[in-house]
Amino acid sequence: MDQSGLIHNHPSGDPTPSKADIEMTREIANAAKALRIGIHDHIVVARGGILSFKSLGLL
Repeated sequence: MDQSGLIHNHPSGDPTPSKADIEMTREIANAAKALRIGIHDHIVVARGGILSFKSLGLL
């Protein structure tokens, strides 16, 4: 299975994933799985720092 990653920014400055971020990531991961592509991580970048969905247990 190939691996891929997701990344996006939060212009607000707070890297905390929103409920919409979490739901969208799950939808993308499910669609990718059907194509035999694994999602390794989803990174949120913001002025206040960087957060990893994988390290937060969200992926």
